[in-house]
Amino acid sequence: MPRLIAAGLIALLVPLHSHATEPAATPPAAQVRIDDVQRFYQLYDRTDGHPAANRLQSDYLDQGSPGLKQFVHSRIGSADKLAAAIDKAPDAYLDARACAATLPAVRQQLGDVFSRLAAIHPQAVFPPVTVVIGRNTTGGTTTASGVIIGLETICRANWMEPDITARLTHLIAHEYVHLQQPAARIDPPPEASVLFLSLIEGGAEFIGEQISGQVANIHLQRWTQGHECTIERRFLAEADGTDVTPWLYNGPGTPEQPGDLGYWVGYRIAKSYYEQAVDKQQAVAEILSINNDTAAGFLAKSGWKPAGGCTALP
Repeated sequence: MPRLIAAGLIALLVPLHSHATEPAATPPAAQVRIDDVQRFYQLYDRTDGHPAANRLQSDYLDQGSPGLKQFVHSRIGSADKLAAAIDKAPDAYLDARACAATLPAVRQQLGDVFSRLAAIHPQAVFPPVTVVIGRNTTGGTTTASGVIIGLETICRANWMEPDITARLTHLIAHEYVHLQQPAARIDPPPEASVLFLSLIEGGAEFIGEQISGQVANIHLQRWTQGHECTIERRFLAEADGTDVTPWLYNGPGTPEQPGDLGYWVGYRIAKSYYEQAVDKQQAVAEILSINNDTAAGFLAKSGWKPAGGCTALP
């Protein structure tokens, strides 16, 4: 969903406007493009890790995929800005080189992810996934053209899944779910509630887990242990408000003060909704179709309640 996020798991992913795509009539074969990364590192090696702006323009950006060209317009800006980013944080681009070696395995795993999505949600759409190298500021976007991932940013997201192949797979699965959510393809209304936006993110976490085997924000499973009751009671008290800053898009935080907890609570509500549903396929469709007007009814129907074990809010 359109939003500006500083640093943090999916907080590294900044969706843009997108438009509906026709559902796949046959099992999906969504394109996963990694050639932009390969082209970047061919240039990177030829220039000993210091490509000049003119070479970045001619050898990387000008020859880029449609996804990279969109990323240039929305996130990179120019070859000069990209060259300056590489000079400013050379280690990020060196580290991402090792991550790039995992991309063929990620592409293979995503084939299974797309097949599972088609099985649980027959109306799913399957635009391409494009992996690129950017300015080390944004982990990606979701657009009308699909999901675009900034590899160098995701590679440094060490608070997430430690295995980079799994990290990319789960993260792309999460973002791909956003393509299936009508409410995530437009700017949220001014009165968007904490509950609604947490259900958008938590729903993407839950469906992403169903299709990839794990949530993207796996670190929150560890960081919330022993604090479930306190977190969830506070969330319920603030769920109807519109100030999302304590709950969403505030970075990963620390084990002592984790950020993005709306992802975690929203996941637990979506999971509760799914588990109590008789028709699981319909439940998936309803999780994906949440909007600001239906969020409160969804919560009531989910049967979710804050975990027990605490007596007062901190």
